[in-house]
Amino acid sequence: MNQHRSKQLMEKKDYDAIVVGSGPNGFSAAIRLQQAGLSVLLLEAKDTIGGGMRTEELTLPGFYHDVCSAVHPMAVGSPFFSTLPLADYGLEFVHSPLAAAHPFDDGTAAFLARSLDDTARALGADEKVYRQLIQPVADYWEEVAADSLGPFSIPRHPLIMARFGLNALRSATAIANRFTTTAARGLWAGMTAHSIQPLTNVASAAIGIILSAVGHRHGWPVPKGGSQSIGKALAAHFTSLGGEIQTGVRVSSLAQLPSHRAVLFDLTPKQLLTVAGDVFSPRYIRQLSGYRYGPGVFKIDWALSGPIPFTAPECRQAATVHLGGTFEEIALSEQCAYDGKLNTAPYVLVSQQSLFDERAPAGKHTAWAYCHVPNGSDVDMTGIIEQQIERFAPGFRDLILAKHIMNPQQMETYNPNYVGGDINGGIIDIRQLYTRPACRISPYRTSAKGVYICSSATPPGGGVHGMCGFHAANTVLKDLF
Repeated sequence: MNQHRSKQLMEKKDYDAIVVGSGPNGFSAAIRLQQAGLSVLLLEAKDTIGGGMRTEELTLPGFYHDVCSAVHPMAVGSPFFSTLPLADYGLEFVHSPLAAAHPFDDGTAAFLARSLDDTARALGADEKVYRQLIQPVADYWEEVAADSLGPFSIPRHPLIMARFGLNALRSATAIANRFTTTAARGLWAGMTAHSIQPLTNVASAAIGIILSAVGHRHGWPVPKGGSQSIGKALAAHFTSLGGEIQTGVRVSSLAQLPSHRAVLFDLTPKQLLTVAGDVFSPRYIRQLSGYRYGPGVFKIDWALSGPIPFTAPECRQAATVHLGGTFEEIALSEQCAYDGKLNTAPYVLVSQQSLFDERAPAGKHTAWAYCHVPNGSDVDMTGIIEQQIERFAPGFRDLILAKHIMNPQQMETYNPNYVGGDINGGIIDIRQLYTRPACRISPYRTSAKGVYICSSATPPGGGVHGMCGFHAANTVLKDLF
């Protein structure tokens, strides 16, 4: 046996790579590595795979609720997921007539339609401003996504990215001041509040531009049968490539793992330090310990005897409805959550998937909603959220058959990555936009050789797009294989 072959045998591992966590980023990393011909083991602590992509009967038998993520514009707009044959494994997306709606107290509503023209025209005097802001990104979504949904790097499309960046790096408030109508300002507030940070923050405009643009390009669909369908399709594709999945395995230390050349953690810094902190350098431990988490969410799922009776007809055509009225109201709500204060009229995200996808017994419906609250808050927001819905849909409370509640602490118990209820895996402000979870040449490498992080605590951050895992896997391939 020659010396080279002998060395290969001595270095042989049980697996080339192990991925811990089966959220969208864990699956992306595992699939990308398996595509490259590696032997990959995916470990999941719970008995079912999915991370934030799970659907369960949370309230009553026959009523199926998305436990965490519900509507998926970034899944269909993902540069990596879009290359996978997930439809071959049963994944089907359902589009509501309108992507999203935003009602006001006078019974009218602004909306995000698949058609940019229809959306812009409905904004009246702000049609031109909206077009100038969103159309360049919608028209070149694939180029923008390729350059923005990942680590900081020299853009491959510098002119397109320069135009995007001039607006994306501004605050949501600065962009709102370009609009003159209540409709446009409210619609914009609902989009940008997905960033879960003060709307005065630098770069808080980015998420509003991206979500609007991808809505025009790909829509805001729901997966048929629930978000679990995405996880099932990813799992089926991964195993078809030869990958292995083990559920019910909670990893608490590196010593538990079979031998391997690389391990990728779909965990945020708090959990990563618990599992692997003993192999990290003191400087990296300090960096991870200083990682900042943002506001949490208080979430409710309802079983309903009928559809939510929104006054504005546009709201009955959208799977997603943003509640909060004016830009000023929503900006105040987001500032309060960030400052550790409660708000009695919060920004509320409502998803009514059962209007467009069968999730309940005949004639019945489900609904899903959350508001942003201070990180770790234990205050019961049920009455406040229901009042906010009642404000725009009188009679809503009369339809409630049962409800399931998760406060920020319960969200973290369900998924430890949601620290204090932060579903973005850490605040995505300008300080942590590209330096999450630490300021390093590659955000996916840790200070320990062969140990990587691939969660939403790395660029580009939260959302069911899988790009954190995709870029982490490419880093592993570059480093070790």
